[in-house]
Amino acid sequence: MKSCWKTVVMSVFCLCFLAGAEERIGGPFTWTAGDFCERKGDTVLIDVPKDKAPGQHVLSTPFDLRKVGGKMLVFQIYAEAENVSVPPESWNGVKFMLSFRSPEGQMFYKHPVQLWGSFRRELFFSVEIPEGASDGKLSLGLQNSSGKVRFDLASLRIRDGKRIFVKVNKDWIAEYSDAVRNRPVRRGVMLGNNLTEQDYRDLAAWGANLGRAQLVRAWGKVNTDLDLEEYDRWLNSRLDRLEQEFEWADKYGIRIVIDLHSPPGGRDELKELRLQSDKKYLDHFLEVWRRIVQRFQGKKALWGYNLVNEPNQTRAVKYDYWTVQRMAAEEIRKLDPETPIYVESNLWSAPMTFRYFSPIKLKNIIYQFHMYQPGQYTHQFVGGNFGEKGAQELLTYPGIIAGQQWNKEMLRKTLAPVREFQLKHKARIFCGEFSAIIWAPGAEHYLSDCIDLFEEYGWEWTYHAYREWNGWSVEHQMDWKTRTVIPSPDNARKKALLQGLSRNRIQ
Repeated sequence: MKSCWKTVVMSVFCLCFLAGAEERIGGPFTWTAGDFCERKGDTVLIDVPKDKAPGQHVLSTPFDLRKVGGKMLVFQIYAEAENVSVPPESWNGVKFMLSFRSPEGQMFYKHPVQLWGSFRRELFFSVEIPEGASDGKLSLGLQNSSGKVRFDLASLRIRDGKRIFVKVNKDWIAEYSDAVRNRPVRRGVMLGNNLTEQDYRDLAAWGANLGRAQLVRAWGKVNTDLDLEEYDRWLNSRLDRLEQEFEWADKYGIRIVIDLHSPPGGRDELKELRLQSDKKYLDHFLEVWRRIVQRFQGKKALWGYNLVNEPNQTRAVKYDYWTVQRMAAEEIRKLDPETPIYVESNLWSAPMTFRYFSPIKLKNIIYQFHMYQPGQYTHQFVGGNFGEKGAQELLTYPGIIAGQQWNKEMLRKTLAPVREFQLKHKARIFCGEFSAIIWAPGAEHYLSDCIDLFEEYGWEWTYHAYREWNGWSVEHQMDWKTRTVIPSPDNARKKALLQGLSRNRIQ
């Protein structure tokens, strides 16, 4: 076993280049090293034997949050991994993480995920620091994995994200045609793939009148959808099927938002849209939307165009998450001046990113977020391939989650940036996804509280998901005796959803 100094003190100031000047954020750093660590100059090596993989083996330092409250910070560092074992959880392995406590007492852990095997590359993540946050700590190393990883401390960069995520059109008041301004709020579900007419008939019987139709494949995987000819063959087949579903939707009074869940180029190793950095895929993305509009414009069941699902930008790129959506919206408006266009906020459409979300100066733009907060609860025991990562223990709502009391009022605080955006820009808002995994204790209360808040604010919404993966299904439940998911024609979660959908009938 490689020996390691237990406590190493080194003052390392982070080089941070902003507007040509050096700025220090969070430092000076006083590093403390755990087991299996060794430092030579600016190189830190963590070398964990196979039989010692469980646990956290990191170099860490306090991180001063007093001057960064309310800012978006972007972290990057160069790392080399060698034969890092696959951990039990997708968010462990190589660790490059900032942890902190919110003013309400909730612990947050921000870092890239799915880092194992052998690689040499820069690691990135971004995080918004709440005003009054405390207990900041920056960590580098391995967690629940064996193998080797080297970090170059000289390459550590921490930047103020305002230089990346710049809000524009700050005083823009959203414009809507009379038809869109006066259309009723609709409520529904995220649609599974390849539904049948019976599925639409059942959905209408539930009281739903809105569906978000996901054009999706290979969710949770990276480096997909790179072959554009093959991508087009898949997409054209999926659109053929969607045309049939449009007929059923029209027959049963359901309106459809077309959601491009899997765009050309897919996602790269950082889980960012490849079209943000490669113009070939961006150009094809714009062409895909021209095709979709030409094919579906004017159909009675069409409710809107959802440009791309859950953008996730953590660094400076050629085409930022907002710009690619603005460009697509501009292309659509050349062909279709009326149908609403749905744009999504950053970091998996997180509510908090509405603080720097910019409105688009076009008519009939609707702004979308997804609600999976707190992720430890909604995704408990679910892998964190994309988006939220869940706790590996049963958590109850309402209740204490990550050291914080979560209830309806905490949900209200979480949604506050969306509400503030709505009021400031007089914008229409859509919650495209919200859910809690079916075995989460108190999920029915979580769903009811979310729906109550959406209704209070006048937002449209679609539950995730209808006849897709059983883990999100209100037609299934957990059999704790056999620890299997079983069909469930009636349960508390389904009742909560149907109660929410019943509001379609009384408006």
